[in-house]
Amino acid sequence: MSIWRKKVFDKRLPNSEPKLREVFAKLKTKHGTVLVLVDQPVSIGALPLAVARDMDCEVAYLPGLTMRRIADL
Repeated sequence: MSIWRKKVFDKRLPNSEPKLREVFAKLKTKHGTVLVLVDQPVSIGALPLAVARDMDCEVAYLPGLTMRRIADL
């Protein structure tokens, strides 16, 4: 079974729990499954990951160096 994913939100996330919950809820309502991907899971990515996990969103970490290499492609 193949699972296709597409990017539907590529903006700076808000830095407050209520606003993050609002963004994730809207995305889940519109698209179903939501994957939250961050490059800094311990610092600025910690709050979005915690909220996403609490809201049953999928979460993933992509190291910054890998993101830069992908951007260079």
